[in-house]
Amino acid sequence: MIMLVVVCLFIFLTVAYFGMGKISLQFLITEPAASARDIGESGILTPFIGTILLTVLGITVALPFSLATAIYICFYSKKGHLRNMIETAIDILAGVPTIVIALFALSIFVMPQFAFLSARIELSEGVYGMAYGRSFLVAAITMSIMILPFVIKAMTESIKAVPEDYVSGSYALGAGKWRTVVHIVLRCARPGLITGTVLGMGRIIGDTAIVWLTLGGTLRMTGLQPWYAPENWISTLKNTGSTLTTYIYYTSPAGEGNNYETAFGASLVLICIILILNITTALLGRIGGTDNA
Repeated sequence: MIMLVVVCLFIFLTVAYFGMGKISLQFLITEPAASARDIGESGILTPFIGTILLTVLGITVALPFSLATAIYICFYSKKGHLRNMIETAIDILAGVPTIVIALFALSIFVMPQFAFLSARIELSEGVYGMAYGRSFLVAAITMSIMILPFVIKAMTESIKAVPEDYVSGSYALGAGKWRTVVHIVLRCARPGLITGTVLGMGRIIGDTAIVWLTLGGTLRMTGLQPWYAPENWISTLKNTGSTLTTYIYYTSPAGEGNNYETAFGASLVLICIILILNITTALLGRIGGTDNA
């Protein structure tokens, strides 16, 4: 345990040492340069917004499916081949590398039938072919697939941890199964459900492979401009952009840029987002535990 704390603290302090000098209001509210080679004096506004946007969209898609699956496994499925198949599929999906999931999504969402999720490629004047297959919507759906097994497992264990006496007592008072699940089980399991949700959000925030292949390689928001205007929101979601992870890649020597300070500055912001997310989870969990008590 102490070793784990030391490692985490060492990583944070290293990133803070090299990146703190880059942090400023200008860095946070300025859009990045169009090219990674000229990115030294630019900011992280659109990658920051892209990270938040993709995380919210991804968890919004995954959450209903994860919760429904967890409830089905715990209360409605019977022990047998179907339940074993579902649990095996969850385990297999959890072990699939994110790059494979990204390639699968890219091969599916370039089909013309899915052009409503991204842009359609124009072959010639007035003639359209395959869909582009890269957008915030496509990346969000792909991210939701990636996090499904982890969120389902966390929620399933949380629901199973609810004391059996609570469920039996609800049945004894005449409540049906669905009413018991909604009003007793989910309320008692709320801290664990929140933890599972945040676990999924954390994986979305930290992923790079899916972002790289399904969101595109543009540092700025594409689509109709200005991207933040309400009338252009749909266009923004259907076009490409970036997140902090891809921004860090672009600005680091591994990508097109060679801006150590900029890459470490963006990394520090990313770590702070994850810290805030985990602190919020701990606070909500305490509130949930107090309410249940």
